Amino acid sequence: MRSWDRISAVGLCLGLGLLAAASGCREAAPAPVMPPPSVVVATPIVREVIEWDYFTGRLQAVETVEVRSRVSGYLEEIHFKDGDMVAEGDLLFTIDPRPYEAARDQAAARLEQARAQLELARREQNRSAQLVRRNAETQEEYDIKASQVRQAEADVAAAEAALEAAELDVEFCTIEAPVSGRIGRHLVTVGNLVNGESGQATLLATIVSLDPIHVYFDANERDYLKYVRRSQEGSLPSSRDFATPVAIQLADEEGFPHRGRMDFVDNRVDQFTGTMRGRAILPNPDGVLTPGLFARVRLPGSAPYEATLLPDGSIIRDQNQAFVFVLDAEGKVARRRVELGRAVAGLRIIQHGVGPEDRVIIEGIQSLRDGMEVRPEEGTIEVDEELWAREMPIEDPYPPDSGAVGFAAGRRFAP
Repeated sequence: MRSWDRISAVGLCLGLGLLAAASGCREAAPAPVMPPPSVVVATPIVREVIEWDYFTGRLQAVETVEVRSRVSGYLEEIHFKDGDMVAEGDLLFTIDPRPYEAARDQAAARLEQARAQLELARREQNRSAQLVRRNAETQEEYDIKASQVRQAEADVAAAEAALEAAELDVEFCTIEAPVSGRIGRHLVTVGNLVNGESGQATLLATIVSLDPIHVYFDANERDYLKYVRRSQEGSLPSSRDFATPVAIQLADEEGFPHRGRMDFVDNRVDQFTGTMRGRAILPNPDGVLTPGLFARVRLPGSAPYEATLLPDGSIIRDQNQAFVFVLDAEGKVARRRVELGRAVAGLRIIQHGVGPEDRVIIEGIQSLRDGMEVRPEEGTIEVDEELWAREMPIEDPYPPDSGAVGFAAGRRFAP
């Protein structure tokens, strides 16, 4: 029995020893080490940009004229087709002139009568003067004759004015286009009586001029103040003083093919909308720009300058902040806060935070943190040149005829 107990004790000791040895082996096994994550790094690209500003505008005719009758009478004839292009001076309507021609002839006859009375009065005055010199007539009688001459002269002047008014009435029976442009539909048909009295004159048609044409748009307070500040700094000429170039795009167009210039900025901000009204004028020789159409308006918000750009996908946004990951001198990840500009062709202008020589992580930014070691692979930032050309046309926003000097070369405004 004792022999069996000794065997059991020895077995138990051996088992415990093996268990302890096995446990020690497991504790000594090293944990697997994860390799550093792979990332793609690239230096930012630098390109010349212009900060174009965009607004929604509406086209409006430079001249909008209501064609109204200036005399009353029956409409006798219409000389245009609805919707025609008309030139200034084209005949549009004819009102029956016969009553006014008769009134003109009557006024002419009254003028002849007044002239005859004047001639008679002057003869009477001359006779009276001779009689006064021979003491055959009193001075009082001569004065009466002289007064009759002055009265006859006034009658002639009144008759001449009446004849001129009658001739104008005859002239007003033919209504001509006051401006060149496109005429709308006729609002009165032949045979109807039209009214020519002031304040109640019958509206016959409307004409809108087409070439040139205006586009009106509104800028919010922030944009307006930006223009004011840059003008005061000398980095941007004021549209109040210079013909700032403008380009517009219609709803079905690519690019901004229509070019014009600023010709008006309002004198105050609208207190209800908080916007400042601006206006540009554009040539419209083919008449495509039609009053009432919406248009996208493009204005230069800066002179050309060299900008640093990164892919928009390499930027991390955290509430009101934006940052990127760069590689520091030791090749480790460093978080860098950046100030963003506008987006262009899938890229983002970086105003502050990184320079053209920084190595920025553009791919594999997930789960990165400060101080991490990574396996960098060199990459490049690709640019869609066709899209870039559409979104960032580089041209002199202030050509010589605008009055502003040197902006395309990045120089300050020389007043």
